[in-house]
Amino acid sequence: MPEPEQPTEPAFADDQTLLPAIAQDAATGRVLMLAYMNREAYQETLRTGRAVYYSRSRQGLWRKGDTSGHHQQVRRLLVDCDRDTILLEVDQLGPGACHNGYESCFYREATTEGLRVVAERTFDPEVTYG
Repeated sequence: MPEPEQPTEPAFADDQTLLPAIAQDAATGRVLMLAYMNREAYQETLRTGRAVYYSRSRQGLWRKGDTSGHHQQVRRLLVDCDRDTILLEVDQLGPGACHNGYESCFYREATTEGLRVVAERTFDPEVTYG
């Protein structure tokens, strides 16, 4: 049976399509954050090897680390079976990926009593972001 034709990129319907992009620590497997990529962010990430996302609040490209200095160097970029989710295996350069001062944006655990912080801050966001 012949191999099916392989798509050349994730399922971007157009240049405005945003796909979820999960950043995972390449060494530990820990999920660091979830962001979004449009085609331009995806292509720049591939070209440079540095994580670039699309900021919905700023309505533009977000080159991870431009403000904080906490860059993400991409080791590998994977796309899921439906081509609608992107996984970046990254080396997190700097003490954390989260703008609230944590290594990971997933620092809260849901319990029957509500959310509870289960991680230590790795940097002071006031110092980093002003």
